[in-house]
Amino acid sequence: MQTDQTQVLVVGGGLGGVAAALGAARHGASVILTEEYEWLGGQLTSQAVPPDEHPWIEEFGCTASYRQLRDGIRDYYRRSYPLTEAAQAKRDLNPGAGWVSKLCAEPRVGVAVIDEMLAPYRSGERIRVLHHLRPVRCDVEGDTVRAVELEDVRTGERTTITADYVIDATETGELLPLSGTDYVTGFESRAQTGEPSAPEEAQPDNIQAVSVCFAVEHLDGDHTIDRPEQYDYWSNVAPDFWGANLVSWSAPHPRTLEIVERYFEPNPGDDALAVFADQSLNPGDTNLWSFRRIAARDLFEPGTYASDITLVNWPSIDYFDAPLVDVDDDVLASRLHDAKQLSLSMLYWMQTEAPRPDGGKGWPGLRLRPDVMGTADGLAMAPYHREGRRILALETVREQDVSLAINGDAGARKYPDSVGIGMYRIDLHPSTGGDTYIDVGAEPFEIPLGTLIPRRTTNLLAGCKNIGTTHITNGCYRLHPVEWNIGEVAGVLAAECLAESTTPHQVHADAQLVSKLQSVLVADGVELRWPEGVRGY
Repeated sequence: MQTDQTQVLVVGGGLGGVAAALGAARHGASVILTEEYEWLGGQLTSQAVPPDEHPWIEEFGCTASYRQLRDGIRDYYRRSYPLTEAAQAKRDLNPGAGWVSKLCAEPRVGVAVIDEMLAPYRSGERIRVLHHLRPVRCDVEGDTVRAVELEDVRTGERTTITADYVIDATETGELLPLSGTDYVTGFESRAQTGEPSAPEEAQPDNIQAVSVCFAVEHLDGDHTIDRPEQYDYWSNVAPDFWGANLVSWSAPHPRTLEIVERYFEPNPGDDALAVFADQSLNPGDTNLWSFRRIAARDLFEPGTYASDITLVNWPSIDYFDAPLVDVDDDVLASRLHDAKQLSLSMLYWMQTEAPRPDGGKGWPGLRLRPDVMGTADGLAMAPYHREGRRILALETVREQDVSLAINGDAGARKYPDSVGIGMYRIDLHPSTGGDTYIDVGAEPFEIPLGTLIPRRTTNLLAGCKNIGTTHITNGCYRLHPVEWNIGEVAGVLAAECLAESTTPHQVHADAQLVSKLQSVLVADGVELRWPEGVRGY
């Protein structure tokens, strides 16, 4: 058993974890950041999900350090890739010309920029990054987490790290049960939250779908994969609420629930520079090829890419057969295997049976890009968890706090302890309880400090989508810039509590201490309020 110690331990190296480490180190704390996978960056990189962002992201609505990440990705392309002259000159370069985001890019570029942002702190040993570790036990005294024990996923060796503050930035809130921190999963009941979209009874096992993403290109020749072992099962799954086979081009429209027939046409020859990604105006998913495209070959000098590269994260790979939270390790492994089989079955169907616009069947030229995913099998390094455990926090954001229909011109609820802002529609994917999409218009919202602080545990902070939201409001607080903002604040709060000999609970209870923290955050470039006149959709 190895031992280590630090002032701030951040467990989980996704976007929230990276931002937490940067925030704490920037304010003088020593940090250890642990991550289970080879890549830092979570949903942006190891999960391979292009950023889901609001329409105003280029001008305002995120922290300065998140903007540094976005700008860094564009600068990396301009420095290192042979862009065309027109693409090089485009201020808001979208390297993939994907319609889902104004910044679709290859995951490895996100990894490089994150490493660059961390580099000066790592060189000065202010931040130490430990890979391939997952938490297995917490040493708790009363309501204080004294240490976290982590296991090397390759060797089984264990390391115990003591820390003054612990930030849970894992994808599913793994430290919460290990530390005895009170938490909730799945759907709360309407009686508990008062939310109009909540069920009459709580459904703790009703959790949003998990997706295992992958990247493909289209080349001459036959690149068909071996028939997946579960293909016969997945190719025939047709949930009652779906209205079609899951493995198909058909899926319910998230807002109307009417069946929408999408199509797929590789390398369509569209004008990549003309793509204007704004999902409030155009969902952009008619041609699934260009929806989450992460490399548009026409933006680069001829010969750089033989094909566009597109990222498959579509409704057809949403695994909602059973939850992956609060289950034994062997059950978790089995269900992750099933989720991967669903993704491979979708690819095999696309290569062999999928209807083409020209009337033919199958695209055998589709080829997996394992190098783009950083894996041997071509699937994303990590599964994309939309939802995990959420702390029972000092403050919980409910549907009625952010709903466009309920609040109208009044806007979302204003919080005196706001520590950031975000915006996205309440976007809930089908879930393990058999529910279809829940899609609710939202107002630009604030992130209250109380959502990061557990009711009871004294030195553990939520650092990503495990904050005090409900199953419903998780649907708009789980996206990339919001997760980064949450993590950054958690790191700054931990460092400030160390410097001022206070605790998160003391800060939250004292308006003057809240105001002082807010001043620190504003100086760091954290936006606390939305500009007047910005409305939701």
